[in-house]
Amino acid sequence: MITLHKLQKVVEQRTILDIEQLVVEPGKIAAIVGPSGSGTADLLPLLTGQSRPTSGTVCIGDTNPATDRTLFSQQVGVLFAEDALYATRSARGNLAFHARLRGLPGSRVDEVLALVGLGDHGGVKLEQLSSGLRRRLGFGVAVLHHPTVLLLVEPFARCDDASISLLSQLIQQQADEGGTVLIMANTDTYLPSLCHTIYELDQGRIVATRQPGEELDENALPFKIPVKLEGRVALVNPTDILYVEVEDGRSILQTTNERLPTQFTLSQLEQRLARSGFFRAHRAYLVNLQHVTEVIPYTRSSFSLRLDDAEGSKIPMSKEAARELRDLLDY
Repeated sequence: MITLHKLQKVVEQRTILDIEQLVVEPGKIAAIVGPSGSGTADLLPLLTGQSRPTSGTVCIGDTNPATDRTLFSQQVGVLFAEDALYATRSARGNLAFHARLRGLPGSRVDEVLALVGLGDHGGVKLEQLSSGLRRRLGFGVAVLHHPTVLLLVEPFARCDDASISLLSQLIQQQADEGGTVLIMANTDTYLPSLCHTIYELDQGRIVATRQPGEELDENALPFKIPVKLEGRVALVNPTDILYVEVEDGRSILQTTNERLPTQFTLSQLEQRLARSGFFRAHRAYLVNLQHVTEVIPYTRSSFSLRLDDAEGSKIPMSKEAARELRDLLDY
C-alpha cells in the first residue's frame, strides 16, 4: 500500500507540495499526472526517501522511505525516468549485478530476461539495444527482487509500440498478483486503460481525480469500437474483429464478415483493445489472439499467424513479436 497523509514540502518559505490524502491499495494501479513544474519531480524524492516532508507522512509498503532504507529497498522497485543501467554491461550483466547485490540466485536473472522479452538478448551490450529494449531492461531491474510496491516514472518513455504493450501487460500482472503500482508521468497517454485512478497534479496540489476503469465497470457498458460510416456510426464488438491492418496509412478493422475503415491509429486501437486479447504481431497488424489457431515459422526471422476464419487468413509476425508471443503464451 502507498499512503500520503497531509503531506507538505516547503522550500524557501514556498509550499511546493500540499497533498491532503492519497492512498493506493494493494492490487491497484494509480497515476499522478502533471506537466513539468506541476510538482511530480518534487514528489519522487519524498517517495524514495531521498528527501523528507516538511510535515505529514509518507508510507510506502510497510516503510517510511526516509528512515527504513533497508526495508524500503526490499519491498519497493523503482523505475526512474532515465534507465539507470550500466552502459558497459550486457543485458544479463546488468541484471546479474543487481542480483548479486540483493543475494538473488542466477536463475532469477534468466527468469526476468524472459519476462521482459529479452531472452535472446542476454549477451547484447546495452549500447546495442534499442531504447525500447533498454526500457524493458530497466523495468526488469525494478522487479528483479519481487517487490510488493512499484514506483514507475514515465514507464513508456522512449518505447516502441511493442514495448508499450509488453510493459502494460507486466504492470497489470504486478497488480493482479496483489502488488501496488504508482506511476508518475507528464501526461496520461496510455494510462486510462491501465489505471484504476489518475490524479492530476498542478502547482503541487491534486486538482482532479479520475477513475477511468471504475467508471466503465460502474455503468456496465459494453465495450465497442466506433466506426464512422456514411450517415451512420457502427459500433463494433472487439470479439468480432479478426485483426486490424494499416492500409495506405489508414487502420482497417477486419471483422468476420466485412472490412471497416476507422479514424483511429493502430497505436490508439492497441491501447483501446489491450483488455480484449489483441497482440501487435507486426508494425502494421494488430491481431485478436482468440482467433489465432497456429503459429507458422517460415525462416528464423519470418513467421505468420493462421486465423480461424473460413479463408484461414495468415497475418505476418515479426521476429521480435514472435519472441514476445512465445513468452506471453509460454510455449
